[in-house]
Amino acid sequence: MSEPVSASPNEPLPLWLAALPLVVLLTVFAGGALFTELGGTLVVVAILLAAVVAGLIGFSRGISWQLMEQAAVAKFGDVFPVVLILLSIGGLIGSWMLCGTIPFFVWTGIHLIDPDYLYISAFLAAAIMSIFTGSSWASAGTIGVALMGLATVMGASLPVTAGAVISGACFGDKMSPLSDSTNISAIAAKADLYQHIGHMVYTALPSFLIALIVFMLVPAASTVDQSNALLATAAMQQLIEAAFTPAWWQLLPPALVIYAIVKKWPPVIGITYSTLLALVLTVMVQPFGLEDAVNAYLNGFSLEMLPAQLRSEAMANEAFLQLVERGGLYSMVGTLVVIIAAFLLAGTMQASGALNVLIQAMLRRVKGIFSLVLSTMVSGITLLSLTSHGGVTSLIIGNLYQPGYRARKLAPVNLSRSIEDSVTLMDPVLPWTVSGLFMAATLGVATVDYLPWALFCLGGPVFSLLWAGLLPRSAAIKHLP
Repeated sequence: MSEPVSASPNEPLPLWLAALPLVVLLTVFAGGALFTELGGTLVVVAILLAAVVAGLIGFSRGISWQLMEQAAVAKFGDVFPVVLILLSIGGLIGSWMLCGTIPFFVWTGIHLIDPDYLYISAFLAAAIMSIFTGSSWASAGTIGVALMGLATVMGASLPVTAGAVISGACFGDKMSPLSDSTNISAIAAKADLYQHIGHMVYTALPSFLIALIVFMLVPAASTVDQSNALLATAAMQQLIEAAFTPAWWQLLPPALVIYAIVKKWPPVIGITYSTLLALVLTVMVQPFGLEDAVNAYLNGFSLEMLPAQLRSEAMANEAFLQLVERGGLYSMVGTLVVIIAAFLLAGTMQASGALNVLIQAMLRRVKGIFSLVLSTMVSGITLLSLTSHGGVTSLIIGNLYQPGYRARKLAPVNLSRSIEDSVTLMDPVLPWTVSGLFMAATLGVATVDYLPWALFCLGGPVFSLLWAGLLPRSAAIKHLP
């Protein structure tokens, strides 16, 4: 879809005026975080106020609302197919939860953990969990909590264990087509989702291997009596067994997703088929009815769906609650609102000419591929530090840097990977971001303590810059025809 051409007043837009909407965005967000309790809604408020400022700048320069509206609609229209993926993922998670697929992976992961290889087990278990759930938070909040309890009983290092959990969770989140951050990074750069994931292998694989080797070699202190650690996970296992009856057939829905990826089906088709299969299996095999299946698809799993005798026990298990009460089509509405607001801001800034002024100012010092990637990543980490929101940062950085990558005939996957290797991976290791606060509170380890052991997160930016600086003509830097 072609984007409308912004108006060109005789007087060029000053840089300070072009940057004013972003200054408002950061000021409102920072001030709101300090003096209000708006929580997650603060992000949308800040973006919309910044869009209002951008619109007023456009009006003052004689640009009509219709032109600004067309710019926002054009940007949103370009990514509408991926927005459908985001919505369908919500339904998928709800259906997989009701079917027992996600609980099955938690149950299996707990069974596979060997106390003699705690760190490597934590890394791999969290990675597998995140790949199939598409959420580093879900991985840390379920299997991660169990692993931290096990590490406490064993006398193992809590910072190392937390770093292993976060490294594995971020790897799985980054490489999963079900991940919000992965989809949003692809949206921001206008990159194909599966091509984006495939291109991330160049930085994700070496980072993964380094983390794998380190966590394999670092010894975990163990004790003779590990019965307390086993008791700490027994309650979760028993609840999963009672509520979902883990069985091999629960692997069929994710197997269908893998088949769809291999066959390169449109993502929405593969996700929808997997969702339908999970719901059919649920009604046929699990003790849930058709009404439960519809509610899980739309609203996510609820404890009310469990038998009455299990509810009180389930409510007392915080890790179990964090695992099961999620998903549903409507769970993605908040993400969709943020995306719409971000594109409204980008559209008004484009139509007013502010976006072009900012792009030119940032790209003026860029001389080659290395400086372009470096500039992208520094901008991403800086904006993330100020907004504390990875999704908003990814969308803004993507819109700002798309022209620079096109001008140098670089494929969009280079931009989407640069966003992931900076914004997505730095989000959980910055102490003041939402993700960093979540990880520290959930795992019970301060961010500064687990930071040196979040090896996968630290490796992404390093390998991105190495590829861009040392081998700019290699397959790791994909050029347009």
